[in-house]
Amino acid sequence: MKLLITAATQHEIPFFTSAGENTDVLITGVGIAATMYHLQKRLQQMDYELVIQAGFAGAYGNSLTLGATVLVQKDTFGDLGMEEKGGYQTIFDIGLADKNEFPFTDGWLLNDHELVNSLWFQKVSSVTVNKVSDDEALTQQRKNTFHPGIETMEGAALHYVCLQENIPFLQLRAISNIVGERDKTKWKLKEAVENLNTELLKLINHLTL
Repeated sequence: MKLLITAATQHEIPFFTSAGENTDVLITGVGIAATMYHLQKRLQQMDYELVIQAGFAGAYGNSLTLGATVLVQKDTFGDLGMEEKGGYQTIFDIGLADKNEFPFTDGWLLNDHELVNSLWFQKVSSVTVNKVSDDEALTQQRKNTFHPGIETMEGAALHYVCLQENIPFLQLRAISNIVGERDKTKWKLKEAVENLNTELLKLINHLTL
């Protein structure tokens, strides 16, 4: 199986610094735009049977264990819309897009590949945002709108591109912090890095044996 492992930064996947046999590594840079550009460019150059995005995530609430690795089942763009008088509406709410127009399903970018349910990871929903924040009102707004498990800055870009290109994909995320908590002493970055890379290696071995 020809795999592409992608991450926003090398810090997230330090165990994967170069391409291996049947496995390539792509560091896209942080954010939606960089991820879309570099991933799309690579997919035009090379054929892959599976794309795996690995990285960190913030968790909404305390239901997920800090340091643990989860698998994203559905994602969406969490700040693509309109904000007026303290209220937020998505592009689907205001009629700028159809929430069921491909690649969206009810406003979500679903990963319904058979691999998702066959793997051992806890499954979560996610929102992808351009700006992380410690604003409690903004955090609550996203909770009320999307009821997400986690938040990242690249995930929905992966889902969008791979769904459009009809390429199987997986989004792995290690929980480094609680959304809104900017005190890094309360984060679990070391544990997240170790767990993410251990689980990623375990996944690759599982898929290629």
